[in-house]
Amino acid sequence: MALLDVERVSMRFGGIVAVNEASLSVESGSITGLIGPNGAGKTTLFNVVTGLQPVASGRIRFRGRDVTHASPNSRAKAGMARTFQRLEAFGSLTVRENVLVASEIHAGVPSWFRRRSNGVDELLERVGLTRYAGQRADSVPTGVARLLELARALAIQPRLLLLDEPSSGLDETETGHFGALLREVAADGCAVLMVEHDMQLVMGVCEYIHVLEFGKVIARGDPAQIRSDRTVQVAYLGFGDTPDEHTLQLPPVGAT
Repeated sequence: MALLDVERVSMRFGGIVAVNEASLSVESGSITGLIGPNGAGKTTLFNVVTGLQPVASGRIRFRGRDVTHASPNSRAKAGMARTFQRLEAFGSLTVRENVLVASEIHAGVPSWFRRRSNGVDELLERVGLTRYAGQRADSVPTGVARLLELARALAIQPRLLLLDEPSSGLDETETGHFGALLREVAADGCAVLMVEHDMQLVMGVCEYIHVLEFGKVIARGDPAQIRSDRTVQVAYLGFGDTPDEHTLQLPPVGAT
């Protein structure tokens, strides 16, 4: 059984179907991509999986338990952690304090009296934020803030990490470091589900990819299968009906 199973989930905003009977699964220790054009429903599906928005139909199972109607807090306690498209750091706190707050909340109320670091400094070093540890979160560059969100999510020691456009604001070098870090996280047994528009990153780190269009999963497979899928090329990449192999600009599988 997969760590996460999303089974024929639908979600509506009034008469608009934002997620249309979407199904996907994520295995422990794997990196799974969720891609699609803007407005395809990727973030909405994340919100449904994490409990921020209710399902209209379908079922969500996490670690073998039905969490379809569970609260966001209970899902987080069970081991779900996520980042957001819009940066959500505590701007008046330092980078280190942001991660420490996440760690202590996860550890429970008694930790507030002990003020333990809970490996925060080690986590900052792992993510590459040590030099920014003492800076206010609202003063760091966007790419650094993205890494801060990742560090905060990892501070709760998740079983499933959901990342919404995590490479936005990262330069090429930072993206390469980020991809290597994701592989380390997965190697430690954590499952990663990632919404991302950087196809070089997706093709380089994801073992399996789901493609969403108008809220519906239109393709799924490993990177090589997705790269050669004509439906994906037309719907997601905007190619016309006549193939032109000179226009196919997806990066090769494994490129980072």
